[in-house]
Amino acid sequence: MKFTKMHGLGNDFIFFENPENLELDYSSLAIKWCHRQLGIGADGIVAVLPSEVADLQMRIINADGSEANMCGNAIRCFALYACERQLVRTKSFKIETFAGIIVPEVITENGKVILVRVNMGKPGTERKYIPMLGDEKEAICVPVKVGDREFQLTSLLMGVPHTMVFVDEVKTIDLEKIGRVIEKHPLFPKGTNVNFVEVVDRGRIRVRTWERGAGATLACGTGCCASAVASVLNRLTDRKVIVELQHGNLKIEWAEDGTVFMTGPATESFSGEI
Repeated sequence: MKFTKMHGLGNDFIFFENPENLELDYSSLAIKWCHRQLGIGADGIVAVLPSEVADLQMRIINADGSEANMCGNAIRCFALYACERQLVRTKSFKIETFAGIIVPEVITENGKVILVRVNMGKPGTERKYIPMLGDEKEAICVPVKVGDREFQLTSLLMGVPHTMVFVDEVKTIDLEKIGRVIEKHPLFPKGTNVNFVEVVDRGRIRVRTWERGAGATLACGTGCCASAVASVLNRLTDRKVIVELQHGNLKIEWAEDGTVFMTGPATESFSGEI
């Protein structure tokens, strides 16, 4: 099978096409291929499929075999993949995901894709959408104890569930220890992604993410979007922010109508056969 390795600011994926939408054991493939010593190595696999309701369909399976409804970095890579291989002929098109129809737009310079801007839809801020247990309607600054420390959690749905923890410095956080506990906390029946957020100023934040099903990743597009929204909900930033990640930045805007827009790069690493 032919594959292409791609990444969005270090969050890496194995892309392959299944134009006839054949029945495949995606979970087993992901576990095998994503192993960084025994396989190709990636945070997840992405199947490029036909769609009856959009231009193309994307399915993403995490490295542990679980399936995600959506992924912000993967959707930018998907847009680049589709354009480079002329699977689509326009700069803006529709991609079917389990989180709904996502509309990316490629930004080109001298005929080359340099950035991808994505309409990520509107966040679900009520607990029932995340889902998250509790009587309150929204989950903003919810005190939760992890070990001997108490954290204030803000949670929402950005295609997939995300929980934000605001900290003084993201680089000092034990990402695996704290992220793993919050991911599987009883408050979240289906688990949650965990983002540690450092507010630099009103227009800039830093984010580190522990992803549900993938562990620590270098970047998370939906996590950056959720972190930007949470920063506004907590009155810490403006509605447009630059999100600093280990290998670059994303531009996130939470528009007045509630729509979130993400703009950032996507990169093709290499192709091969397995």
